Amino acid sequence: MIASESSARARQPVSKLMSTKNAGKEITDELRPEYDLSKLTGGVRGKYYKRATAGTTLVLLEPDVAEAFPDGRTVNEVLRAVVKVARKQADAIASGLPNKLRILAARVFQPRQNPGLN
Repeated sequence: MIASESSARARQPVSKLMSTKNAGKEITDELRPEYDLSKLTGGVRGKYYKRATAGTTLVLLEPDVAEAFPDGRTVNEVLRAVVKVARKQADAIASGLPNKLRILAARVFQPRQNPGLN
């Protein structure tokens, strides 16, 4: 590799340590007197749960599989590619079948109504 000016080492910035002026203060778990818990009624647990999880599927990946993917976006891209290949193979197989079986194969491998998988 040929060194150039852009690959020259720069001086590392001096990092400042975090302030410790509040480190000795004791943290209490008590609410301030102005908060009246008797007025905090009517809360419903899980009120928005269905709305928040609608259309979401959570999948637990095995550790060895998870190592191959840095984030969820990458997993989705790979799965979309696999679905695309599977559909093409199904179409190729179906094109060599008689009409009755071709219609059946088209029903089995019919694309889902998810725009991200097309």
